[in-house]
Order: sequence, then C-alpha cells, then structure tokens
Amino acid sequence: MGERSMGPRVMGLICAAAAAGAVLTGCGNNNGDGGGTGNNPLPPPLPPLSPSQAAAAAGSPTGALTQDQADRKALVARAKVSYDKALRAAVAAVPASKPVSAELEGSDVVGPRWDTQVATSDGTVRSVRVDAVSGKADPPRTETDDDGDDRRELAGWLKKATVTAEQAARTATDKTKGTVTSIELDDSDDGKLMWSVDVVTPKDWNKTTFDVDATNRKILREHVDTD
Repeated sequence: MGERSMGPRVMGLICAAAAAGAVLTGCGNNNGDGGGTGNNPLPPPLPPLSPSQAAAAAGSPTGALTQDQADRKALVARAKVSYDKALRAAVAAVPASKPVSAELEGSDVVGPRWDTQVATSDGTVRSVRVDAVSGKADPPRTETDDDGDDRRELAGWLKKATVTAEQAARTATDKTKGTVTSIELDDSDDGKLMWSVDVVTPKDWNKTTFDVDATNRKILREHVDTD
C-alpha cells in the first residue's frame, strides 16, 4: 500500500511547534546561557549633564563636602567683614592709595583675616592685615621685594584700570551669587588688565574664579573649582 500524505491538521500542528521553537530560541539571553543571541534594543543613552550638574557631581559625588569645601564653609561663616570693607580700611591706613588685592585667610588656630595690598600712584605696595571679625587694620608694611620695574608696571595698571575692585566684584556676583573671598588686580596671559575675583557659593561651597576686564567689565574667563 502506498504512503498517505499528511492531512492539513497534522501539518498545522507541525508548523505551530516550529513557530513556538523559533520564539523560544529568539528569547535567549545575550550571554549564551540560553543559546540565543537576543534582539532586545539597548536603552537610550542618558542626556548629558549641564555644566553646573557636572561640577556638583565631580566635587561631591556622595553629597559630602571635600576638605576644601568644608574649609571654605567654616571660614566664610566666621568672617563678619566683607572684602570691600577690608579694602576701605586698608586704603584708610595708607593715604592716597588704591586697592590692589584682598584675600580671606584663617584657620582654626588663627582667626579669619583679610590680607590686603594697596599701592600709591608710584606703584609702591603696602600690605595691610585687616581683622575679618572686628574690621581693625594693622599698621601697613611696605613690600621690599618689588623692584623698580614692578613698581612702574603697577603704576601703569593703576592709571589704566577704569573699573574699580567693587565694580569687578559686582560683575562676578551678578553672574554667580556668593561671597567674594579674593580679588586681585593682575594681567592675563595675553596682556589684558583684569581683576581676578573668587566667589564662593553657599549652595555647594565651590569656588568660581572670574577674570573681569579692568577697562570694560567684560568677563574674560570663568572657572569653577569643585575641590
């Protein structure tokens, strides 16, 4: 007797079984344990962090302050006298002088103070330490390591600078709200006269340095220190 061909019902069962096997094979994981290669698409990439998010993540990945951030927080909290009041006290201690720099310093042993420098029109620099709690200025000290070229250069800067220290600091704090902890008249790498201003932000205790053109108040550079 000749062979009988398979009926449509049998053929349907075979096709269904083959299809089920194909589905199972396709669902295998990608590491070879299930024997399949997998075809699930990868999740979409995360959007890039903004500069402020990246700075915060780099400086404090777990939410804890770095040592520098903790030091800034403690020093700013102890200082009761702002940079501009310290500079005014220093200028008052040296007649006919103009501000050159001010920096907030201090430690657990030494109370907070402003180390300031002012200069007369001939470029002679005098250092004045100002108590950052009482505002009292120590007697000025003349810097003896400045030679004639340094004095002439500084005298030229004082004449050229049409932007005051207070104006430069306001330009910086208008951009980033915080406390000015340092300001200095200097020149950039390409020879532009500028005020370098450090601003500490209370939200994260990072320090942002702004280089502000001393002739037009334009911000030449901005750098966030997250350490």
